[in-house]
Amino acid sequence: MEPVAEDVTQLLIDWREGKKQALAQLVPLVYDELRRLAGRRLSRERSDHTLQATALVHEAYLRLVDKTHPRWQGRVHFFAVAAQQMRRILVDHARSNQAAKRGGGRAKIPIEDGTVVLSHERPSDLLALDDALARLGSADHRKAQVIELRYFGGLTLEETAEALEVSTATVVNDSRFARAWLHREVRR
Repeated sequence: MEPVAEDVTQLLIDWREGKKQALAQLVPLVYDELRRLAGRRLSRERSDHTLQATALVHEAYLRLVDKTHPRWQGRVHFFAVAAQQMRRILVDHARSNQAAKRGGGRAKIPIEDGTVVLSHERPSDLLALDDALARLGSADHRKAQVIELRYFGGLTLEETAEALEVSTATVVNDSRFARAWLHREVRR
């Protein structure tokens, strides 16, 4: 049974207000959705990736609950932050693997039809994309957030618009611009 968005939002508000029991009630409501999010994220990684969806969810969960009195704005915001944490965990993992292998130059990442394609064999692809997203974030934070939420977080246009408090049309335009910008950056 899918959790009711209002229940999740209320529990997030209660957690934000310091009610510790809210977190215990929240976890069973969001766990399956977090696993789906992690599964989608890991499906874009190489097949021999050492992290599994459950481990990724647990690591993200630890990072999420480590925040004292988070300022959750609702269900969509929670899952957007969870997606960010999962991406950061995978980037940290890739950096660690890259450092262990010495050198390993960065690879270019083709962006076709609005989809970011990562090579399953090269963690450096994820690092190159992370670097490009960081540069985009410096130039235009919202456009980088749109890419992160849509392509890494799996949020819909409407959920992304809600999370960023902008119109759906703005999300479409930002996404179009950001994909073109990233395409240019990774082709350098």
